[in-house]
Amino acid sequence: MRAAQFHGEGRITVERAAEPAPAGGEVTVRVAACALCGSDLRPLRKGWPLTPGHEIAGRVDQPGHARHGQRVAVYIPVFCGHCEACAGGRTHLCRNSRELVGWQRPGGYAEAVAVPERCLLPLPDDVPDHLAPLLLDTIGTTAHGLRLARRVVEGGPALVLGAGPIGLGAILVLRRMGFGPISVVDPAAYRAGFAVSLGAGAITAEAAAAGRFALVVEATGKDAARQVALEAVGVEGVILQLGESDAWSITETRSIRLKDFFLLRSFYFPIGDFAANLELLRADRAEYERLVDDRAGLDGLEGLFAAFARGERLKPVLVPTA
Repeated sequence: MRAAQFHGEGRITVERAAEPAPAGGEVTVRVAACALCGSDLRPLRKGWPLTPGHEIAGRVDQPGHARHGQRVAVYIPVFCGHCEACAGGRTHLCRNSRELVGWQRPGGYAEAVAVPERCLLPLPDDVPDHLAPLLLDTIGTTAHGLRLARRVVEGGPALVLGAGPIGLGAILVLRRMGFGPISVVDPAAYRAGFAVSLGAGAITAEAAAAGRFALVVEATGKDAARQVALEAVGVEGVILQLGESDAWSITETRSIRLKDFFLLRSFYFPIGDFAANLELLRADRAEYERLVDDRAGLDGLEGLFAAFARGERLKPVLVPTA
């Protein structure tokens, strides 16, 4: 088969690779679509020892297996299914495994990938391949974090920092949950304009920092946005931190120190949320269709990532057979 190798500094090559060799309890999935994610900009810049790609949809290719031919999305945390966290439904927080498909295991920027059977999420016929990956991070990660945030704040004005796929997904889920008005900060004109088309109001970072929002979604992983989030959150409001980085540095100002607020860090989603995430996709399908604004085959993956990194694409999708 063919698979992408990330060498760092934006360079991607497509190499011949051995077909996946599923271990016990695993199957081969032929990749139909793998969406690009902002977190993959890290291996794009630094390189990665194995094939990345963690927003995967495809078809089980395991002749003789009961699920052969089934269309599936891939749940990326490899969970044990029997630890305390898994037994409580928190499969994304498994105590016995910290492996993630596309990070510690080969991922979906390839023609095929080996996947544990318990990580297969059956796709209904009304969800096409190119939209299925959005169920994972764009919808799944954001909706899980916002469901946690609603334990503290049930509505009110919201601020989204970053209009990448996670930030735009947050705007759609916030809108569906009844938050508003929704403001957004993003320096990329294309992404900010799309956020406005979803009903958000584009504002500057300076204006955001002077605001007092019931809920702030930090979707960039950058220190500047985290600083704004701490300044912008209102009294007894919630900051939902979804952006990732290796380290962060914040200056504690008087406006941060002299208020009560909640800081919430959220990771991925419990596998039991998948049915609810399907309903979110169905409810706003037209908008999610607009998010998928480009597609390419493996030979076009490097160019697709270059445009994505420049903020010129929203949620492009690799289609290995294209």
